[in-house]
Amino acid sequence: MSTKTLKLGIPKGSLQDSTIEIFRRAGWKISVSSRNYFPSVDDAELTCALVRAQEMARYVESGVLDVGLTGIDWVLENESDVALVGDLVYSKATARKVRWVLAVPADSRIETIQDCAGKRISTELVGFTRRYFAERNIPVEVEFSWGATEAKVVEGLVDAIVEVTETGSTIRAHGLKIIHELLESNTKVIANRDSMTDAWKQRKIEQIVTLLSGALAAETMVGLKMNVPASKLDTIVGKLPSITSPTVSKLYRSDWFSLETVVAESEVREIIPVLLVDGAVGIIEYPLNKLVAGGNG
Repeated sequence: MSTKTLKLGIPKGSLQDSTIEIFRRAGWKISVSSRNYFPSVDDAELTCALVRAQEMARYVESGVLDVGLTGIDWVLENESDVALVGDLVYSKATARKVRWVLAVPADSRIETIQDCAGKRISTELVGFTRRYFAERNIPVEVEFSWGATEAKVVEGLVDAIVEVTETGSTIRAHGLKIIHELLESNTKVIANRDSMTDAWKQRKIEQIVTLLSGALAAETMVGLKMNVPASKLDTIVGKLPSITSPTVSKLYRSDWFSLETVVAESEVREIIPVLLVDGAVGIIEYPLNKLVAGGNG
């Protein structure tokens, strides 16, 4: 048994539950107690710590953690020198792609980012926002927001805000308008650069990235299995999407075949009635934990 361990950072807060669920489907059971920042995990080669996403990159860069999950926005905010080793979007959870946008009151005279010259902006993403405006030679005053950012511009405390959003609906609900997008962000697996030069740690990190990616790929897919008469096999195979081609096996002492494939869950309601009409029977739909395509393309 290996005596080496990899230090893994789990984002505390809104991403915590969805991250732990994805690890479960990837093959790791992480258990969190209510007052403990160090969850247990059923892998002797891993130790876990709960860390705020905003601070994750700093701890990974310093080597306190070997690997962690956080948004690219917080990597850029902290100007952290870390290795980006995995790109994750939790399509059914809370960690979808998000946007950091510049918003002002709907009746504001500020219409473009250039109109912000000389204005005061409130945001949680202070460092990135300052650099973003400085790179465009737009002088602004940027202050840190401890929360309720939309309210600050509504109440006239600041002229504009830079806030994170998925759809923009919350921002519009506060009577604001979006005039510029600064950054699109999604969850990344980040690693300490020294850890990536250690062969054992690199393999362990790659294992985690591969299986997490497989779990995410399976979120919107399902398996389909059915029996098909030989006379209808080519017709049905021609109508089934799959990663390469469906698996086809001849049934024992029969002119029927068992056919199995993976399809998008959103397509199943359209596919199954067509398969029945074409002669398929005993159709089974089943969920997938992981979908690891592999190969070279």
